[in-house]
Amino acid sequence: MFRDAWLVTKKDLLIELRSRILINQIAPYTLLILVLFGFALDADTETLRDTGPGLFWVSTLLVAILAIQRSVDVETSDSAIDRLMLSGISPTSIYVGKTIGLYLQLIVLEALLFTVMVVLFDMSVVDYPLVIVSAVVTTLAISSSGTLYGVIASGLGVRETLLPVLFLPVLAPAVIGATRAFG
Repeated sequence: MFRDAWLVTKKDLLIELRSRILINQIAPYTLLILVLFGFALDADTETLRDTGPGLFWVSTLLVAILAIQRSVDVETSDSAIDRLMLSGISPTSIYVGKTIGLYLQLIVLEALLFTVMVVLFDMSVVDYPLVIVSAVVTTLAISSSGTLYGVIASGLGVRETLLPVLFLPVLAPAVIGATRAFG
């Protein structure tokens, strides 16, 4: 199972490396979100510092929705999921592989997002190990539930609007906990 999951992960990461959607479209969108939040909050350093953890996770969720939709679109276009299923790879391996691929992409985006927030918003962190552990666990929750709900919504014509409706309420407890970890 793990070998097949790794093959799916590797396939997704290779597709991403070739298309550069993450670097050319999603990462700039992430930075734009932060700049807009900065303008919306009047560049008040104290307010930005206080709301920084919430802004971090809201930005992460918005970017995750784009990454999830991209991950699902790769499989649904050209009926690639059918070929993947016919290859003999179990559905569990496909799910685990796609979850790991999405997880790795989100971790990279979160590292970029966190670095920019520390620099732009002068955000301070009380307990770095706690923030790292909460980010790892919350990102796993985002990628695993995002993969599941992305596939569920993929067969419907309203998937772009249905995915956030299904996905965001499920993640509320994890994101609230991760926001509080910033301390």
